[in-house]
Amino acid sequence: MSPFSSALTFAESTLIAGLDTPLKIQEFLDTLLYSAEDRYRAPLTVLRDRSAHCYDGAVFAAALLRRLGHPPLIVDMLPNERDDDHLLALFKRDGHWGAVAKSNYSGLRYREPIHRTLRELVLSYFEDYFNPAGEKTLRAYTVPLNLARFDRLEWEARDEALDAIADRLDQIRKITLLTPAMIANLAPVDPRSLAAGLMGANPAGLFKF
Repeated sequence: MSPFSSALTFAESTLIAGLDTPLKIQEFLDTLLYSAEDRYRAPLTVLRDRSAHCYDGAVFAAALLRRLGHPPLIVDMLPNERDDDHLLALFKRDGHWGAVAKSNYSGLRYREPIHRTLRELVLSYFEDYFNPAGEKTLRAYTVPLNLARFDRLEWEARDEALDAIADRLDQIRKITLLTPAMIANLAPVDPRSLAAGLMGANPAGLFKF
């Protein structure tokens, strides 16, 4: 039994048992307060604090997806210097990629498992990946990181383990999405899409210029 499972109370175990599909994991993440704190929460802490930002949420989702038989995979989507990165927990169904995510933006959350490649999945976030100034900022993404390699650090239960995961994300290979010419010709986000993306956002957790 993992440190995460052994630490759960009966009520927590019952709650976790009910999160038996990727969509239910997403729906649970959507109930959590979006954290603007400068700290990391391991899945056990997320469960108990009912708070997470995108990094915490992706790691939590990866832990829960693992319980459903998926490898605990995350990918980091990388913006330009005028925005924050955003993490996804990945899963596959019938050979197609889907994702679960916690976000301060309404359009950067769940994706159905219909994407044939990881690039295709990441690009599905492009139009919704913008900063508060309405600039489309997604530029690259990492190759997937399997969190099983951090099991010895007890990443599902110990907050300190998430520092090592973040360090590894900084080191692994990045894949560029746009050419300089594409970037130069990007249109700004229209006001209605900007308002929709920010609906329900925690202002304290938005990118600060």
